[in-house]
Amino acid sequence: MSSSAVEAEAPDLVCQLDNVQGLVDALSSVRWKRHQDALVELSEHGVVLIVEDTGCLQAKVYLQRELFVRYEYNAEGRPRFGVSLGLFVDCLSTFSAPGRSSMIEIKYPGPDMQLLVKSVDSLDACIYAEVRTRIPDTISWDYNFEPAGSTPLTFTVKSAALKEAIDDLEWPGSSIQITLLPDPPCVTFKGEGHGDLQIDFMYYVNTDLLIAFHCDRQVSYRYKYKFLRATTSNLPGSVVKDNRGSKLTVGRGGMLKVQHLVSVARSATSHPHVDSAGHQQPSRIAYIEFFVKPEVDGDTVNHS
Repeated sequence: MSSSAVEAEAPDLVCQLDNVQGLVDALSSVRWKRHQDALVELSEHGVVLIVEDTGCLQAKVYLQRELFVRYEYNAEGRPRFGVSLGLFVDCLSTFSAPGRSSMIEIKYPGPDMQLLVKSVDSLDACIYAEVRTRIPDTISWDYNFEPAGSTPLTFTVKSAALKEAIDDLEWPGSSIQITLLPDPPCVTFKGEGHGDLQIDFMYYVNTDLLIAFHCDRQVSYRYKYKFLRATTSNLPGSVVKDNRGSKLTVGRGGMLKVQHLVSVARSATSHPHVDSAGHQQPSRIAYIEFFVKPEVDGDTVNHS
C-alpha cells in the first residue's frame, strides 16, 4: 500500500487521555437536561464542544491539546460533527473505574463517521465503543460577547458559594436580577416571584467568597432562573470541593458570561487533588464557559 493511500485513510484526530473521569466531569458541567445535542469542533489546538438552549443559553467546553497525552491531528480546516451529549457522557463513564485513572483513545472518524473510543491501559481486556455522530446543526445564535465598556464589569466568586446562592434562589420565582454596585463594591442576586430573596456578596466584607471585583458603574439585568441555574447545576463535586473561583462578566447588552475551571489532571497517589501550592497545571484544566442572554423588560438598570 502506498504512503499516499495510508495518509488518505488517516483519521482526522487520534488522541489519548489519562483521566476519563476528568473529561466526564467537564462535559457533565454543560449537561443541564436529559436530551441535548452537542456540536463538536476539532482543530490543531484542541476540541471544543458547544451546546445551547432556545437561543438564550450557550455553553462551551474547551479541551486544549495540552490536556491530552497524545494528540495527532491530521485534518485540514476544522471538522465539525453533531453528537448526543448524554450518550457521549454515558459512554465515557463506562471507561471510568472508581479509584483509578483510566487511559482511553478517541478517534474520529470511523468507517461510518462514528466517534471511536477504546481503553488502552489494560492488559486483561479492552473496552471498545462506537458513538454515532450526525451532520451538525447550525448554531442558532452568535454569542458575540463584547465588553460593556472600557472597564470590565466582572467578579470572581468561590464556586461552591455561587452554586449555593443560585440553588437558594429557586424558591422566589422565575426571574433573577443581578446588580453590580461600585460603592460600596457589592454583587446582589435578587429573586422575586412567590416571595422575595436577596443574596449580597460584599467585596470588602468577605474576600474569601468574593475573590475579585471590577466595576465602575451600577448595572442591573434580569435573567431567567432556569438558564442561570444551568450554569452551576451540574458542577462536578471536584470543583465544589476544590472551591476555586468562578468568574462572571457582564458584557454589552447584559450578556452574562460564566466561567468555570475543571481539573482533568491525572491524580497522583500522594496528592490526589492539587499540588502543595493548591493549584493545578493550566494545561490540565478544561475551561467551561456559559453565555446567558438577559430578559428584556422595563426594570433593567444601566447607569453610565
